[in-house]
Amino acid sequence: MESESKQLAQTGPIPPKTFGQKLRNVGPGFVTAATGVGTGDLIAALVAGSGFGMMLGWAIILGSIFKFFLTEGVGRWHLATGKTMLQGWHSLGKWATSYFGVYSIIWGVLYGAAAGSTSALMMRSMFPIMPLWAWAIVHLLAAFALIWTGKYLLFERLMLVFIGIMFITVVGTAVILLPDIGNIIQGIVIPRMDAGSLLLVMGLIGGVGGTITMASYGYWLQEKKWKGKAWISMMRVDNSVAYMVTAIFTLSLMVIGAEFLHSSSIKIEGEEGLIILSGMLGESFNGVVSWMFMLGAWCAAFSSLLGVWNGVPYLFADFIRTIRKKGQSENQPISEKDPAYRFYLFWLTFPPMLLLFFDKPVGLVLLQGALGAFLMPFLAITLMWLLNSKRVELDYRNGWVTNGILGISVALFCGLMINELINMF
Repeated sequence: MESESKQLAQTGPIPPKTFGQKLRNVGPGFVTAATGVGTGDLIAALVAGSGFGMMLGWAIILGSIFKFFLTEGVGRWHLATGKTMLQGWHSLGKWATSYFGVYSIIWGVLYGAAAGSTSALMMRSMFPIMPLWAWAIVHLLAAFALIWTGKYLLFERLMLVFIGIMFITVVGTAVILLPDIGNIIQGIVIPRMDAGSLLLVMGLIGGVGGTITMASYGYWLQEKKWKGKAWISMMRVDNSVAYMVTAIFTLSLMVIGAEFLHSSSIKIEGEEGLIILSGMLGESFNGVVSWMFMLGAWCAAFSSLLGVWNGVPYLFADFIRTIRKKGQSENQPISEKDPAYRFYLFWLTFPPMLLLFFDKPVGLVLLQGALGAFLMPFLAITLMWLLNSKRVELDYRNGWVTNGILGISVALFCGLMINELINMF
């Protein structure tokens, strides 16, 4: 018995066998997907619904499929090779590692200010007792304190609670509007576009649950003790369930836009538009519906913030370990108590507070969004490169379907990046 216990301690938990057992073990995929679904995705789905009804529902499904393959690629790389994404990027050359290093420093400050402001907008609409900058600082400090404890399971449980609230409140709001089910199904299964909808379609496909934290997925697998090729099947179920729930959530937002705004002249633009919509729901129904929607929007904003605070410091700490090439073993997992991890957690939290006093939250969101658009093409291209190379055993390399979908995603993300740059300038 003692020898069996020692063996289990060395090898880690045994992968679940049945589908039911796998469902009970999902977690990191939900964390990744929820971190990627922020208020920008809420707005895009609402705008699509208000402008085109349910015509573009298929784009949300397609976007979820793209994000599944990207996150699955990150997870498969980690489980099949035992290496992190940073180690994979470094194997492609110093240019890849340097790209991430420069990107992470600039993006971190901008994202901290933008995410804090977005969460604050939602909270101030519910509790207008403090100015925006004060609520933003409260959110930044709360995320800092929660992640500083270094307890992944606490973080994961909190994220699952936020996901549950988001799902219940937003899907519940959509159900209250009594949508036409046939219209929803038609929008999902029949790809259609209208004049002027191309950029919106690209945004819907590219924005369903996708951020820099997709590259953090391997570290969350590590925290769950999912190690080795035997966990690949579990990882795929984890991702599949997460992105199915994400698709239902985003489709519900499109339903709200289609049923509540499609026939009106009201336009939803920026995070402030979510607050306007919440007030309209309250006027048409009651205060409970208004609060339901706003609570869901706040959960989307703060869960994105919290996911970045936990996930991206792993990448930065791995970056520091990689460029130093000394000290901690490359095979030793990155710890949340690593000095570089905690430095980046500090970097995300405190320097951005200075930007809050410029009182331009929407501008900050647009700027960090434009900068964020640079990483998704980089992630898709490098995943194709790594997972088609001899760095991965033949059985775990990309198939033609995966290569095709990742190739399309590269073109899509490059298009979105160009559009973001055009909008910024």
